[in-house]
Amino acid sequence: MSIPILAVTMGDVAGIGPEITAKALLGHDEIRSECMPVVVGDEAAMRTGVSNVGGDPDKVRVIRTTPEAANEPGTIELLQTGPSLADVELGQLSPVAGDAAYRFVVEACRLAREGEAAGIVTAPLNKAAMHAGGHQWPGHTELLAHEFGVENFSLVLSAGDLYFFHLTTHVSLRQAIEGITHERTANVIELASAFGRALGRPDEAIGLAGLNPHAGENRLFGDEDADILAPAVAAARERGINVHGPLPADALIPAAVNGRWKMVIVCYHDQGHAPFKAVYGDDGVNITVGLPVVRVSVDHGTAFDIAGKGIARESSLVLSLRRAAQLAPGWGHVWKTAQQS
Repeated sequence: MSIPILAVTMGDVAGIGPEITAKALLGHDEIRSECMPVVVGDEAAMRTGVSNVGGDPDKVRVIRTTPEAANEPGTIELLQTGPSLADVELGQLSPVAGDAAYRFVVEACRLAREGEAAGIVTAPLNKAAMHAGGHQWPGHTELLAHEFGVENFSLVLSAGDLYFFHLTTHVSLRQAIEGITHERTANVIELASAFGRALGRPDEAIGLAGLNPHAGENRLFGDEDADILAPAVAAARERGINVHGPLPADALIPAAVNGRWKMVIVCYHDQGHAPFKAVYGDDGVNITVGLPVVRVSVDHGTAFDIAGKGIARESSLVLSLRRAAQLAPGWGHVWKTAQQS
């Protein structure tokens, strides 16, 4: 049985992306039995990354197309994307690096659309650098959705069989509140339900976190929970979806961590990210649900402060590769199920 080809984007080369890519692909040969990783990035930056972790930069091999990849242990096969980034300074915000990180993602999407890659795995990019490079996207998730032409999607943090869907992500808190509409809530509930069905768990209970403290406490602390979230839940339940809420986030999330819930929907970025990262750290990944191809990412940033020191941990990237390899063969069913919702 063939293993999936994964397009692995290097992220911002001024950060730790090249280093963790080097550590993951040179130090974890076992993942090659699960997938064929092909780096989408820059040869010079990749060679520097390999050197910074004590490896042999000659182990970087530039290829022209993914069918040329041999998946040989101890090597990194790379598609050169754009001009050389040899002059980018490590640890410094660079519009050149930001533009390149954008290009890496766009190229990975092209490979996936054209059937040359079965999945995308992303190292971290720096949003400020990407903006400075002329690309005004809030983050990976929104850029990927644009490239694939989808409107209903969700950033999903995952550790094991626990999934945190997000109603809003990379926006201000004020914008997040404005963005939590009945339609958006209904759409994400449908996505979570579709994902559960595709995983063979059609009756999985879904817990929706309240926006306000105590989920509004009967309108004492705001009306959004009663006027927006509760009606969306009621409508979904009428359609047969096993969703509950809105529930106080400070009760729902600890219960999920303790195994009571496997599917959780949170309202805004830090409501999900802060507790998730506090508990799971490098054991978590970021999955985008709603795309026609699986995309998995590390759940950390570019870490400019330690770039070039060779000390960045690669465990989240290794986990991302493994999770993408596991999901890629059946992702067509995930996509089809989500489209039917």
